[in-house]
Amino acid sequence: MIRTLPLLLLLVAPALCSAAIKTQLVEYQDGTTVLEGVLVYDDAIKEQRPGVLIVHDWLGISDNTRRRAVQLAELGYVAFAADIYGKGVRPKSPKEAGALAGAFKKDRAMLRTRVTAALEQLRNNPRVREGKLGAMGYCFGGTTALELARSGANLAGVVSFHGGLDSPTPQDAKAIKGKLLILHGAVDPFVPDSEVAAFEKEMNDAKVDWTLVKYSGAVHAFTVVEAGNEPSKGAAYNATADRRSFEAMKAFWAEVLK
Repeated sequence: MIRTLPLLLLLVAPALCSAAIKTQLVEYQDGTTVLEGVLVYDDAIKEQRPGVLIVHDWLGISDNTRRRAVQLAELGYVAFAADIYGKGVRPKSPKEAGALAGAFKKDRAMLRTRVTAALEQLRNNPRVREGKLGAMGYCFGGTTALELARSGANLAGVVSFHGGLDSPTPQDAKAIKGKLLILHGAVDPFVPDSEVAAFEKEMNDAKVDWTLVKYSGAVHAFTVVEAGNEPSKGAAYNATADRRSFEAMKAFWAEVLK
């Protein structure tokens, strides 16, 4: 046993020195509003790397948000989960979530200011490579990430997973600097075909580089396991769409953040 121990240590050592995913709560502010985001990164990577901002769905930062941040960190990005609602503000019911998300959707200027504060936190992180930033979001977070792009933020790309696509100021699409990837449930009742068509026109009129992918049979929240398995409710998990959209996102970030 004693003789074989050094060899065993040699075999185990590389695993011990491999990826070390770190998660940190980060308190920051938008004006006088205190926010609390989640920073996730691979501590084994010493050089600067691209940063990706993640915006939560209408329930606020959740286990799903944190899982996605870890996945991005495992891919080699610095991930920062934005807090749109405020520190400690986490809706406890769909009714409460709808009221919170609805208030921000009605006030796009406030929404842009709030998500910009999160982007600045990520931009100023010493682990993040200058000029290599992306933003993504789920449901309400997809809407928010697109608003960030419409604000003229210096982003290489934006990914929306089953997000709302409407805009009260479609002319603002001319300010979009990066590429867009829209991952959409083909039978999502909360984002009707008319909204998708208006989005396409908005992007074409502004000459934005955009891609829209529709997943057959997928309704709203198709990446969220907690959404359940009943599509008739309008929101449900779809394992195939989740897997395919994740791969599409990976390829997109590899392209625009390389």
